[in-house]
Amino acid sequence: MSNNTTGKSPVILLVEDNPADVRLACEVLEEAGVSGSLLIARDGEQALKMACSQDEYAGSPTPDLILLDLNLPRKSGLEVLTQLKQSPELRRIPVLILTTSRAESDVNACYDSHANAFLTKPVDMSQFADLAKLIRDFWFGVVQLPGRTSQG
Repeated sequence: MSNNTTGKSPVILLVEDNPADVRLACEVLEEAGVSGSLLIARDGEQALKMACSQDEYAGSPTPDLILLDLNLPRKSGLEVLTQLKQSPELRRIPVLILTTSRAESDVNACYDSHANAFLTKPVDMSQFADLAKLIRDFWFGVVQLPGRTSQG
C-alpha cells in the first residue's frame, strides 16, 4: 500500500541501538507489508551520516521516513532530530520518535524540535505489529511524502 506516484519503494531509516528492538521492528514492518528499503543506524552519529549520505554512506538513498529512538549512544535522538530539522536538505523528512519514554518533558522537547510524531514502543508483539500497520497505512498510504510526486 503506497501513496507513491513515482514507482519508487520507500526508504525507512530505523535509528535504534538495541539489537532486540531492531529485530522486532524489522520483523513487524515486514509482516505489515512495508515494502522498500530499511536502513539501520545503531547510534546518533551513524544516523546523521546515513541521512546525509556522508563518508562511508555516500551514495546511499535519502530516507523517506525516519523512526528514531531517543536513548542512543554517541548522539542522542533529540540531538539527531534537532540537526535533521535544522538542515534545509533533510528537514522535510518525517521523523517519528519511537521510544520507551512516556515523559511529558520528552514529548514536549521532541515536538518543540519539530518531530512529526511521538510514539511509545509497544510492550508486546501484537501491539507492535498493529503500530507497524498504522505507520504503513498512514505514512505510505495516506500522506504525500516530500519528493515523491510525479512530474508532468
